[in-house]
Amino acid sequence: MYKIDKREIRGIFTPTFILSACFHENELYYDRGNHHEFVSLVKDLARPGEFTQSQTFDFEFTHVEKPYESYTGQNVKLRYFLRATVSRRLNDVVKEMDIVVHTLSTYPELNSSIKMEVGIEDCLHIEFEYNKSKYHLKDVIVGKIYFLLVRIKIKHMEIDIIKRETTGTGPNVYHENDTIAKYEIMDGAPVRGESIPIRLFLAGYELTPTMRDINKKFSVRYYLNLVLIDEEERRYFKQQEVVLWRKGDIVRKSMSHQAAIASQRFEGTSSHAEARTPSQPAENNSRQ
Repeated sequence: MYKIDKREIRGIFTPTFILSACFHENELYYDRGNHHEFVSLVKDLARPGEFTQSQTFDFEFTHVEKPYESYTGQNVKLRYFLRATVSRRLNDVVKEMDIVVHTLSTYPELNSSIKMEVGIEDCLHIEFEYNKSKYHLKDVIVGKIYFLLVRIKIKHMEIDIIKRETTGTGPNVYHENDTIAKYEIMDGAPVRGESIPIRLFLAGYELTPTMRDINKKFSVRYYLNLVLIDEEERRYFKQQEVVLWRKGDIVRKSMSHQAAIASQRFEGTSSHAEARTPSQPAENNSRQ
């Protein structure tokens, strides 16, 4: 439902009222003059005529495809919105309302662990392991680091969550790295044979699902970056990509809740019907 207030539009004119639902608009910040609109649905809600008082118009868009998640990054913005337009001779009256879309996923069928090594010949040899390669946005990253050889003095170790946003194609490709989180693993020098557990909770950070080649315009990927710093401030690091996805438990819970309500109604109807059944013979006997 959309309401047009006559105070917003002064004068008497003959407008054509159009409500446009423009979905999947991909706006590149380095190319602000061009908006890439790849789905648009339009409905005329009123015929041309004279507008002298406030009016309310009902509208409905059914079976609208929304394959991508809303996203606002450093160089790109993907938005869904409704736009109401009143066309006039001199200038149009336009109102917009953004709609946030989340894409919900189920648990991946394959989710293998990650095992990698970091080493410097005859100086350092480390093995690290993460329990999974795909995590939902409220998940916990569990892992362990093994020190097999330590001949340099390490004073600090941390894991960073890095978001890499890639926009553009061909020669006009831009990469933006944003460090979302830093998690300190160790403060001090490890010894050979030592193992350090990792437990990183993702719920406290502003993350989005991994997005790959969205409309051939941009991608968003996440990496776990293991960083070691020695006493001479030299940095050693190893990156590993992980996939993030949005858990769809909210939908399943709501559906199960609706099923429970339906079951209660059914049971209530059945018990009510059973309560009526014994009374019928009694009425017949009394009539006899």
